[in-house]
Amino acid sequence: MQIILHQPEIPANTGNIGRTCVATGTALHLIEPLGFRLDEKSIKRAGMDYWTQLDVTRYINFHEFREKHPDAKIWYATTKAKRLYTEAHFGQDDYIMFGKESAGIPEELLVENEKTCIRIPMIEEIRSLNLSNSVAIVLYEALRQNEFSGMQIEGELHRLSWRQTV
Repeated sequence: MQIILHQPEIPANTGNIGRTCVATGTALHLIEPLGFRLDEKSIKRAGMDYWTQLDVTRYINFHEFREKHPDAKIWYATTKAKRLYTEAHFGQDDYIMFGKESAGIPEELLVENEKTCIRIPMIEEIRSLNLSNSVAIVLYEALRQNEFSGMQIEGELHRLSWRQTV
């Protein structure tokens, strides 16, 4: 899976998303302009010591991203979509794009890609969810659909052992 952040504005959100990407083996693509510098303390604090392990690429704009990934299948996560994220059929190599915190993905991109626009349901009074939460929700659904390929499924206790069940 691949995550695209289109012009993210809040460094702590991008740091949290970076940490989620490292934990899931997901690449992160950042489309400028960014609302922060990648060397800010807040982004590294949110990403913790995982930030150095992150597969991250920056692009000057969406056009540059498209030039470098012409065949990318992109799902556009937006509060404006008609289709739920649970109705999408995610492939292992798909990209999921999220827009900037204050405005989302530009509507021009949404109109051009209506069939791959998806949304997270929420009550009407709420404008949107936090960006890093939205990424985690949709990304984990995509990973679930792909049977969490390459991920550790079971955990182990540190001091004790799980009881054997018959």
